[in-house]
Amino acid sequence: MRISVNWLRELINFTLPSEALADILTTAGLEVDQIEDRRQWADGVVIGKIIDCQPHPNANKLSVCQVDIGKESYLNIVCGAPNVVANSIVAVATIGTYLPKINLKIKPAKLRGIKSEGMICSLSEVGLSEESTGIYIFEGYSSKLGVDARPLLGLDDIILDISPTANRADALSMVGIAREVAALTGGELNLPESPIIPFPKQSSYSLKVNASDGNVCSAYIGTVIENVKIAQSPKWLQNRLEAAEIRPINNVVDVTNLILLEWGQPLHAFDRDKLETVAKKIPLTLGVRLATEQETLKTLDQQERNLKSANLVVTANNQPVALAGVMGGYETGVDNTTQNIVLEAALFDRVMIRRSSRSQNLRSESSARYERGINQSELETACNLAITLIIKLTGGNPVTQVMEDNRLDLSTESIILRLERIHQILGPIKKDDTSTDIAAKDVERILINLGCDLVPVENKNNVWKVSVPSYRYQDLKREIDLIEEVARLYGYEHFCEELPDKTEPGGLSFNYQIQRKIREMFRATGLTEIVQYSLVKPEKADIIIANPLFAEYAALRTNLLDGLIDAFTYNQSQRNGALNAFEIGRIFRTVNGEYREFDEVAGIMGGDMFPQGGWLQGGKSVPMKWYEAKGILENVFIRLGLDITYLAYNGDKRLHPGRTASLWIGKEQLGIFGQLHPQLRQEKDLIDTVYAFTLNFNVLLEKLKQKELINPIFTPYSTYPAVERDLAFFAPLKVSVSDLIKVMNRTGGDLLTGVELFDQYQGENVPKGKRSLAFSLAYRANNRTLTDGDVEPIHDKIRNALVKRFEVILRS
Repeated sequence: MRISVNWLRELINFTLPSEALADILTTAGLEVDQIEDRRQWADGVVIGKIIDCQPHPNANKLSVCQVDIGKESYLNIVCGAPNVVANSIVAVATIGTYLPKINLKIKPAKLRGIKSEGMICSLSEVGLSEESTGIYIFEGYSSKLGVDARPLLGLDDIILDISPTANRADALSMVGIAREVAALTGGELNLPESPIIPFPKQSSYSLKVNASDGNVCSAYIGTVIENVKIAQSPKWLQNRLEAAEIRPINNVVDVTNLILLEWGQPLHAFDRDKLETVAKKIPLTLGVRLATEQETLKTLDQQERNLKSANLVVTANNQPVALAGVMGGYETGVDNTTQNIVLEAALFDRVMIRRSSRSQNLRSESSARYERGINQSELETACNLAITLIIKLTGGNPVTQVMEDNRLDLSTESIILRLERIHQILGPIKKDDTSTDIAAKDVERILINLGCDLVPVENKNNVWKVSVPSYRYQDLKREIDLIEEVARLYGYEHFCEELPDKTEPGGLSFNYQIQRKIREMFRATGLTEIVQYSLVKPEKADIIIANPLFAEYAALRTNLLDGLIDAFTYNQSQRNGALNAFEIGRIFRTVNGEYREFDEVAGIMGGDMFPQGGWLQGGKSVPMKWYEAKGILENVFIRLGLDITYLAYNGDKRLHPGRTASLWIGKEQLGIFGQLHPQLRQEKDLIDTVYAFTLNFNVLLEKLKQKELINPIFTPYSTYPAVERDLAFFAPLKVSVSDLIKVMNRTGGDLLTGVELFDQYQGENVPKGKRSLAFSLAYRANNRTLTDGDVEPIHDKIRNALVKRFEVILRS
């Protein structure tokens, strides 16, 4: 929001210089991003009159001018503008003037042998336009020559560029800033009063308004003004719009933009005759409704827009004529042929305008204000001021005004404010080198300056019932909001800087410590940590967001693996090789009709584990094997001290049914691990072998809370050698290796310290329905070297247990 200091001084009496004003606004929360001193752009430029203009004797495109600037002698100025003529009133930069916008200091010069004692300026040379085809000529000027040209150019002003926070809708208007300055300085407001518009008792024109749905439009005013004369706006009006970086168009449209800047109330002017053409019949009825998918509308930016169900439109006899609160329609816009207008002043729902604007990727000054909230109590004031100014500038006649009003009465609402609570929240203030609490009279002064009404609560000391002004209904809703205003307007610098009485050193929670530990372990195995959006496309999730930021991210993810597969696919398509990565993040699911959140760990890996050593394999890449991928995951489990059991699993369609295992800790499932399904691999054109895993972080966290894992106890290593024995047998295919190892470990007792599968075979010489397995078993004691007499009984016991339990056929 660009604030004209000159305009602001008309609305509020204050004597602060611009720099001090910017400081107090920034301190109060309305940050001033830039101070633009437009006075410097034309310092030294005066009003002059071209008395004589002759062609340059030595140049075809130059003219020699005699210019009167109110001194005894005329200035001789060489000018190259094509529109320079005698008797023109112009802006003249005198000798010594510096024009910062073109970085030029005016000095005496000779141009093609003719002296030049200044420069006749164009708008671009004083910073008022990007380009100019010629010098600027003042029309209708008849006052004194040689006076400062800046007031006529609108360059006697300072502009403050502020960035209001999202909750301060009132700060997007000059009146709102004036009220803020009044609250900060105690200055007296001089706001325009709502004029009375004289309408004839019996209207010559029939206009109806149908905005009965108060949920989308709480109020709508339509005013018909006939016999308007469209022309350029007066210079003062153009200057105010240009200072706010709004392009002047014509007197009617410029008035609506002026009221927008002054009161923060968007208005729109329709050409009444064009409305009737679109409506195809009279009487004319203006309505407000949601668009349908088949409708189109050409907006004022001359873009043909396909309307969506999220778009709120203004209609003429049910035909769309404007994107409500965003932009008007091109076919009903005011132009030089307009003779009669319909002025719209409305209160549209802020959420509907935000959705409508976003769905069309179209933002405007109007939508920016509707989205934050409009002061509903000053709708008539803004409308009547606009009507009055349009009548004055166009000579039009107000014919009729109709209104649909569904506004809620918010004037009866109040907030209880306690001085004790203010002291508790804000703490003491520094006053006269002492520490004290803020006084009740200061609280009353601040809130009254803010526009609030305070009524003391009976039988309670320093407790008030506060009524908030209408322009602050949007953000002052609770007691804490009022306390914040007291602190903001009293000045944060006046409060003491004190720490709480009891402070304790901070630290990471146990959950986060475990999460960091897991991250470090996965990174140590060679996986790269990635972080992806928790928002996904709707078809990949069952939890849809009601008000998404983008249609492509309109749902919450239900797992991490889908995102990892997509990332792996993209990485490979960019010729970056296989993506070996993991992610720890939040997922969302529906459980028994309720939305639930879970933490999950997932990873993906594949490709050559040693891509830089391809010369060892003759330049050929070696795909990752199932056991290599499992080993990466197993390394993490070993470091965490977890004993994991692998069981066959085929419950995930994304994974190979014969090469997937579920991971268990005791009787609780931790997750799954396996190879991507060949069909999925083919659909995404992935490399031959890709492996993935998902782990339930909450189960992992629960197991890691065990005391022996948090504080592991060191067990001394045995200094005696191990005795190794091999064990080979035919085992049924339905018996898993993990079940066999469990029985071996349980039967072997403390002396059995290691079991490793080193061979597996199916085929010739192996009984049908069985496979050949070979294990290496290691026996070790902590206090002696084991003998055959110690090992053989235990080894035989293990053999017999396997035969009895699984009916294996021993081979050794």
